[in-house]
Amino acid sequence: MSRNNITRKKCLVLAVGMAAILTGSLATAAPAPWQDRSASPQDRVAALMRNMTKAEKLSLIESDLALEFGAYKKPAGAIGSAAYVAGIERLGIPAPQISDAGLGVTNPMNVRPGDGATALPAGQAMAGAFDLALAREGGAMIGAEAKHRGFNVLLAGGVDLVRDPRGGRNFEYMGEDPILAGQVAAAEVQGVQSQHVISTIKHYAVNSYETGRMMSSLDLTIPALQESDLLAFRIAVQEGRPGSIMCAYNKVNGVYACQNPYLLSDVLRGEWGYQGFVMSDWGALSDGEAAVRAGLDQDSAYILDRGTRFADAMRKMAGHPAGENILDAKTRHILTAMVVNGLFDDQARPAEGAAEIAAHMAVARRIEEEGAVLMRNERETLPLSASGMILVVGGHADKGVIAGGGSSAVLPRGGSAIVDPVQASLETMPHPIIFEPNAPVDALRAAMPGAEIVYYEGTDLAQLATLAKKAKAVVVFVTKWQGESLDAPDLDLPASDNALIETVAQANRKSIVVLETGNPVVMPWFDKVGAVLEAWYPGSAGGEAIANLLSGKAVPSGRLTTTWPRSLSDLPRPELPGAGHHAGAFPLDKSTIAYLRNYDLNKEGANVGYRWFASRAIAPAFPFGFGLSYTRFTNDGLTVSMDGKKILAHATVTNKGRVKGDEVVQIYAHAPDGAPLRLAGYGRVTLSPGESKVVDIPLSPYATARYDQAQKDWRQPAGTYRFVLARNAEDQTGPAASLHIDAQ
Repeated sequence: MSRNNITRKKCLVLAVGMAAILTGSLATAAPAPWQDRSASPQDRVAALMRNMTKAEKLSLIESDLALEFGAYKKPAGAIGSAAYVAGIERLGIPAPQISDAGLGVTNPMNVRPGDGATALPAGQAMAGAFDLALAREGGAMIGAEAKHRGFNVLLAGGVDLVRDPRGGRNFEYMGEDPILAGQVAAAEVQGVQSQHVISTIKHYAVNSYETGRMMSSLDLTIPALQESDLLAFRIAVQEGRPGSIMCAYNKVNGVYACQNPYLLSDVLRGEWGYQGFVMSDWGALSDGEAAVRAGLDQDSAYILDRGTRFADAMRKMAGHPAGENILDAKTRHILTAMVVNGLFDDQARPAEGAAEIAAHMAVARRIEEEGAVLMRNERETLPLSASGMILVVGGHADKGVIAGGGSSAVLPRGGSAIVDPVQASLETMPHPIIFEPNAPVDALRAAMPGAEIVYYEGTDLAQLATLAKKAKAVVVFVTKWQGESLDAPDLDLPASDNALIETVAQANRKSIVVLETGNPVVMPWFDKVGAVLEAWYPGSAGGEAIANLLSGKAVPSGRLTTTWPRSLSDLPRPELPGAGHHAGAFPLDKSTIAYLRNYDLNKEGANVGYRWFASRAIAPAFPFGFGLSYTRFTNDGLTVSMDGKKILAHATVTNKGRVKGDEVVQIYAHAPDGAPLRLAGYGRVTLSPGESKVVDIPLSPYATARYDQAQKDWRQPAGTYRFVLARNAEDQTGPAASLHIDAQ
């Protein structure tokens, strides 16, 4: 071939190549339709599904465990945490990387060696702040920390109601009131998903007890179920729009939650119009085919279900047109959650800087400061004096603050402070007792440089009495650890802690007790001490937050979201056989079966917590909504009005005290049919001394409506409703207003 011919051929190839580039047919092919961000999520998902094979669809409906488990090895693509689903590179589908994160991004069994994160305070503190904006910040914080680690699905958003103050996982939840719990969980979900991370509402539904949780049935009538536990989930789902929902271990009315057609299809899809996907709890699958038909979309960590029963059942059914439609629906639910929450469009894994970590610690600190509850403050015991010797006693306060146990436990940065460890493995949950290394003793020294802070563990009561007499004030820290897989047998503190407190109270009038607990406790020494602060499980910045509250740098304003009974006899179920044992731990064993029981919840029905106490005229030790402050507020001039179907309350709040502080305004609805009161709305307002503000509070329509089982919807009964601006659920003597509401 001549040189001229070679040259002509090169020119021809070049010309064709340029034309191809200009027409977009070479090297710069147009993006696939499902990658078009301007298209609707529905159109993007539909386009994607048209290009998927059946095998690819089936690959999305089960996840792999993402850590070592006996002979099982962590999948190569998994970052390491709760679960992992392999991505589909051919179509650009990212791998769902799933992490536990009820209170922060977890690192189970240290699967990512040394990777600690920021822990939020317990759910009681987050809900007890009555501050939805702050809950949203908390969610955004853990969402951001998940994204830094490469996780795009978080198991965050616990919203099971606290039906019993002995429940082992109550510290993960948002209290006993469905309206407050649902709204706080929704705000947390919104925060998580603002970071392009899917959030998961759990555990659907009525996962009120850990004792026998793998096999027990929690039973109650449909109206009562809808007006209590399902109401919390309904609000969280419809206001938070979580990408995922996790079904629970337990049965509801005799049917396992993860294969319960009423919960998964009739209510979730039919009544609520939910578009995301439903995943099982780890090891919760009982019958694969039943779960497929009921509406489960994804079997979580299938190895814990002893095989691929769910996927096998779906694979078999998908050989027929009806079954193929079911598979398409499950695939659509999963992909919709991924597209809507930005998992396709934002796959960045930004670095985590020191400034951001400090900001995240500040969020955790503020939640604790706003949510801790001052329960007693006599003789102006608090805030502490800024000078003199202050004795700090017990609770390992020189090491850190305690965290709840189980799958929500967050490994602290820089390694964990583990005190009094228990057996630690997946088979013998719960995990070790972890203390977040933010020591109150160190924080008090920083907050009060003019005072002498002395720590004593309290091992010798005689020596303790001598030291306490010399101190200007004594702060006693007591802890009660609770965790996943077991309920508490009682409400008692350890006898040794009660002895510490009694000793200090006799020796020093300025005695303060700081409780770090996951539930209410009995306080036989209450009238003998000067002050009591319920700190719950305080989170990564808990020591600093407690120091700020004790020193007056922060003013307590948290409120109780769980009623504190005087005794177990005040509860619907005084006896709880099996509580205190790991009955319900994974995997099923003889101890679980031994404590198998069904829970008849119809005794209280929808009257959970404070509504139970009101219905039986039982005076609690401390009511829902209770909390003190360092300042004093008055609430006046309540009016209630309707704007269309919306009910609005207006109240004047004045700070009559000497320091700036926050008031939590609570509005309760009293129905004309005599049903127990219901929290209808709330608001948080910051006021300087002498300042007044008019607070506008939207009231929830669910506070006055009732569930109509025949219509499968909520209906508003006609009548005149009384609304009270109350201090708490028991003290209903505040300003009141009446409003006639027509039937709707």
